[in-house]
Amino acid sequence: MDPIDRIDEIIAFVEGARQVPMSRNCMVDRGELIGLLDQLRSELPAELRRASALLEERDKILDAGQREADRIIAEGEAEHARLVSHSEVVVSSEHEANRIMGEARSEVQRLREEVDEYVDTTLANFEQFLTRSLASIERGRDKMHALREIGTFAPNEDERPLPF
Repeated sequence: MDPIDRIDEIIAFVEGARQVPMSRNCMVDRGELIGLLDQLRSELPAELRRASALLEERDKILDAGQREADRIIAEGEAEHARLVSHSEVVVSSEHEANRIMGEARSEVQRLREEVDEYVDTTLANFEQFLTRSLASIERGRDKMHALREIGTFAPNEDERPLPF
């Protein structure tokens, strides 16, 4: 189950809990809530591994782009060296080599920007997911603490009940 779905399940569980009269609090089965939170905790590492895999893939793409750029530059330099040997085409060959190297650098930069944008978007989505998860967990813990506090206020037998 997706961690977002698990969080929705926990929220639905707490929202469906029996309300404590004259308060905003509710009563939930502690064991069941802890079980749901444990399931969520076990699912989060998979999401973290997925983000790590995305970063690794980004690095592989950047490395492949760099290798391709190096190959293109090496071809340009080889072509440049070959053309330099002919005095009539020296100027032409330098321009062509510079053009090829410029294209290679532009292509590498374009690929790097695309990959960075993709990874940034993916990480931003993951950050939002984690933020929502943490907020949901915090709300759940707050409710659990509130319920625990309510449960500790059992009246003593010598205390009179309130008149309302």
